[in-house]
Amino acid sequence: MTSWIESANAPHCHFPIQNLPYGVFAKDGEEPRCGVAIGDMVVDMAVLESAGLLKAGGTTTVFDKPALNDFMELGMAAWDSVRDQLTSLLKKGGDTALSGNETLMPKALVPMSAAQMFMPFKVAEYTDFYAGKQHALNVGTILRGAENALPPNWLHIPIGYNGRASTIVVSGTDVIRPLGQTKAPTAQVPSFNPCARLDIELEMGTVVGTPSQMGKPITVQEADDMIFGYVLLNDWSARDIQGWEYQPLGPFQAKAFATSISPWVVTKAALEAFRTNTPAREKVLLPYLNEPGPMIYDIELQAHMQPEGADKATLLCHTNYNRMYYSAAQQLTHHAIGGCKMNTGDLLGSGTISGPDKSEYGSLMELTWGGKEPITLDSGETRTFIEDGDTLTLTGWAQGDGFRIGFGECVGKILPSPDFKV
Repeated sequence: MTSWIESANAPHCHFPIQNLPYGVFAKDGEEPRCGVAIGDMVVDMAVLESAGLLKAGGTTTVFDKPALNDFMELGMAAWDSVRDQLTSLLKKGGDTALSGNETLMPKALVPMSAAQMFMPFKVAEYTDFYAGKQHALNVGTILRGAENALPPNWLHIPIGYNGRASTIVVSGTDVIRPLGQTKAPTAQVPSFNPCARLDIELEMGTVVGTPSQMGKPITVQEADDMIFGYVLLNDWSARDIQGWEYQPLGPFQAKAFATSISPWVVTKAALEAFRTNTPAREKVLLPYLNEPGPMIYDIELQAHMQPEGADKATLLCHTNYNRMYYSAAQQLTHHAIGGCKMNTGDLLGSGTISGPDKSEYGSLMELTWGGKEPITLDSGETRTFIEDGDTLTLTGWAQGDGFRIGFGECVGKILPSPDFKV
């Protein structure tokens, strides 16, 4: 299947007609509203809805809003219906109500170069997991030694912590280096400083579309049905602040200063052909976590670093989402199993995605082995952790036969800490 929008048919285009990811955009100072990416264009969903070419199934309009939440909460039947309507309007040889309307087309199709992207949905709450086994083994070995790398519960439950929705930001937003308490191993008391060991974590983010009920557990299949789609997610981490504060309750300020996501939400429907199985279990999971079928996806992922003034970025790692030990549906199931209510717009971070080879390590903590093994960038500079002015870019795609389901990019540049004296 191809589109009459020719840019969508290029082999390496992230947004072919098979994808149709959702976002929120504006142009020329207008109010933000919902859009869909195809090729190098943004389809203005509010325009199509107003023209009567799209019906989401609700009693009111849902696409003239500055967030996808109203659409997401309509559920899977509405998601599938709108996808079918869009596909018919955009495919070559399909419905000509858009392609044949020379008055409507320039209103409904906006060049990406003219579109300003916003947060695609209002984040209700944010939970970050620690569900990549290789990452857990690597970090555990660095901090505690190989014999104590994995905590006793790790092979039985998806471990997570409740993060901050208030500092989730869209790609392109600069990130200010955090301040905080740190303590050197030989120091008697902590000190207050800018973070010196600033890191990335290459993750996927799961976007919850429909809510659950407080007090009611959900199955893995029900959890999968609740998921609207996925984004790239960079869980920025202040390793030195985290090392001092995380015991006994886990990350706090070290993770609360910023989390970046890509502007396009790739729907579960677009990824259906790329489902695959999670790795073989080392321990038998309790039955409530059993998967009824393939629940993870074959998605290639990369992280790049570009120092300020460098003419190109350096590839830091290339891994795959299928390295995750626990799927997003398992994570969501475990999150709700005690009665926790999940909401439309909840965001779940997968945990850092790393593979067995060093080239697949999804954080600088692993790539430099805790700062002991500096890496050399293509510019000739070396890094153990992120320096001011560095730009970090995540990207990813699922590779099909002659097309790819892409996520675009998740970009953030690090700015210096504020001048704050104590």
